[in-house]
Amino acid sequence: ERERKRLQHELKLYMEKYFKTKLGKGVDHTRVTIWEDLMIIRGQGFLTEPEKYIASSAAGQEVVSSARMHVAKQHSADNTPYFERLLQAQVLHEAFLVDAKKDFWLHVMVFDRVLTE
Repeated sequence: ERERKRLQHELKLYMEKYFKTKLGKGVDHTRVTIWEDLMIIRGQGFLTEPEKYIASSAAGQEVVSSARMHVAKQHSADNTPYFERLLQAQVLHEAFLVDAKKDFWLHVMVFDRVLTE
């Protein structure tokens, strides 16, 4: 349990630094949960002020969500090898959710082995 919490915290800090470096703005709140064979990364407050303005309309929400989905997939391409090395497991499946209206994103990864004992 202690090791799981340490890994979750390490990954949270890593993700915050990644987004700050890549996008110039970090996520206001990041939470990483490792449970059984899953890792879930959640972020709240990731939109820039211009994106928030664009997302204030329904059409704008689609545009911002689509653009941020591209960012989420790039994050996966950049970081999955790191996650796999750190956890000593391979990602079998992953899913993304980006909700510009709620300024929220989610990345779920299913690994090839149980990560928690």
